Formats: sequence, C-alpha cells, structure tokens
Amino acid sequence: MSLRVVVIGATGVFGSRVARRLAHDHRFALILAGRHRLSLDEMRTAIGDSSVQTAELDVSGGDFAVALAALRPQLVIHTAGPFQGQDYRVAEACLACGSDYVDLADGRAFVSGMERLDARAKAAGRLLVSGASSVPALSAAVVDALLPRFRQLDAIEHAINPGNRTPRGDATVASILGYCGRPIRVWRDGRWQRVYGWMDGKRQMFSFGRRRVGACEIPDLELFPARYSQVRTVLFRAGLELPLLQAGTWCAAALVRLGLMRDLAACAPALRRFSERFIRFGSDIGGMVVELSGTDMDDKPLRLRWWLDAAAGDGPQVPVTPAVVLAQRLADGLIDAKGAQPCMGLLTLDQLEAGFAGYALRTGMDTLS
Repeated sequence: MSLRVVVIGATGVFGSRVARRLAHDHRFALILAGRHRLSLDEMRTAIGDSSVQTAELDVSGGDFAVALAALRPQLVIHTAGPFQGQDYRVAEACLACGSDYVDLADGRAFVSGMERLDARAKAAGRLLVSGASSVPALSAAVVDALLPRFRQLDAIEHAINPGNRTPRGDATVASILGYCGRPIRVWRDGRWQRVYGWMDGKRQMFSFGRRRVGACEIPDLELFPARYSQVRTVLFRAGLELPLLQAGTWCAAALVRLGLMRDLAACAPALRRFSERFIRFGSDIGGMVVELSGTDMDDKPLRLRWWLDAAAGDGPQVPVTPAVVLAQRLADGLIDAKGAQPCMGLLTLDQLEAGFAGYALRTGMDTLS
C-alpha cells in the first residue's frame, strides 16, 4: 500500500524538488499542497504523473488543522519556510490527525525546540523530524561518519557557498537576511561567545577554490556542542559566489549591527529580485565543506575535510535529499523511531550520498596537513 504524503509548499524552490523526486514512485500517493490552486495545477502538469493530487492549504489559516486532516496524510513534508519565527502548528496538526512529519527547517530555535513535542509524539506513536536538510541532517551525518577516526574531536567548522546561478526563493533569502548583523551565540574555545551574522568572515577553501564566507545562524550551533560533548569549537559560515553580492550583504549586516537598519528580512523579495540582475555572472557551481580537527587514535594531530560540489543547477537537490531519503525509508519500513527530534542519527552519510545519484553532485574527503 502506498504511503500517503502531503508536501506543503510544493511549488517552492525546495518543495517542487521534493515533489518531483517522490512522483512516479509506487511507494507514494502524493498530494501537492499550497496556497495557490493555479500554481499547484501547473506543478502537477509539469510532473506528468496523473496519480498526483493537489490541495489548497494555508498553514496560517484558522482551519488549517481541519483541512490537513481531511487529506488523511500518513506523512507530511513541510517545506514552506522561512521557519524562523514559525510555531509548531503543522507538527501539532500532524499529531492530531495521526501523521508523521518531516520539515526542511534551518532555524536554530525552531529545530532545537522540536523536542518539546517528544512526549506527545511518543504517546501517539508518531515520528516528528525537524531539520531534514543540509543542516543538521547532512552535516551531522558527516561528523558521525568521520568521528570514529578521532580520539579527541576539538573543532567542527563547516560552510556552504552556492553558485550564483543557483535558484533562490524569497523564503531562503529571508532566512539569510533575518540574522545579518544580529548576535549569534557560538561555542568557541570551550565557552559560549558572540559573533555577528555575516561577519567573522574568512576565505574558505572548497574543492573548486576559495570563496568568502561569514557567520550564519543554524541549528548545528546549538545541537552539536551537546551531541559531540568533547568538541571545543563549532562554527558555521556561508557566503555568496559574487564578491559584489557578498560585500553588499556584509554592508547591510554592518548597518543592522549599528542600528541603522532594522528588518532586512522584510526586504527579501526586493533584494532577491535585485540579486537576479546579476544571475548571468558567476557560475552554477557551489559547495559545502565540513572540517573536523583534533587528534587521531595515536594522539597525533588530525584534520579531515569532507566536501560536496554541486553543478548544473543541482545545488537545491542537496537540502531536499535528507527529506526524500527519510520518506523513502519510512515507506520501506526501515525506520522504527518514534518521538520528536532534530534530524540527527536517523540517516547515515552513505544513505544520503546514495540519494545524490543522478544529479551533478560529487563528494569526497581529504586529509589536511
């Protein structure tokens, strides 16, 4: 019997990719959900799977829980960000109607706070998973895979830098702008310290060269110091390929820090349109790195770098892969976990890298001197 899956935000940058990857798969009975009927119908036509259904659904509507229950979902995949500032109404509606839940959230407080629903989810026999995306699902899987090579893990530093031609949505831009220039609490040198969004920059080495990156707010900053108790530093940075756009975002962050600007996230649609004027510049090549440093089993210094390259516009396939793989494994009956949790420990690096097959995504690992 097919798993009945509702994808919320199915016409967005990430939701549309989740939908396309679950369509034409006999394991799923797919329902595309969103606020606009016309866009949903166009998406359904583009997918070309006559079994796919559509449903108008507004997560902010007063009748959302009732409308969701009427769809009789067994799994809901929530892709309608930004998740910063969202509550847990979608996850709670899933509990009410007996559905499992997965989201692609990257909001630190949102993902970390999902555990408050753990007791209710276990009592209901349901699985609620937050952050089934590049962070913390993929980043934690990388650390878990490399951790056995360390006697002592001292630092985790990871970064993401998409190609300039990578598709971007208003929700993604709003998520980035929301923490520009604002204080971010980071675990550094064995104590909590403060950095500012898009600042604390460096030139990060990717497999294709160096790019500028700055500090960003993600769930890993909260979750990793607890998950990897020996680690003394956890840092994450992100950046833009074009130096002009990177510098412009840094300047906006500086204005926020100085109190001269307040709500950059509200400018997301306008700034996204402005950035697209430069879409023909740069490339479609982006990447992610996770660098671990410490000592090996012989107490000798050890530095490892796992890397991922994305080309041909396939960068957005990276953040959706954990949710897709999780859905596939749930449909196959391979996940028994119940409760509410961040997406860590549910998927291995091998499983996620297998999920990259068919896309212009390459991964590898280097030992650094």
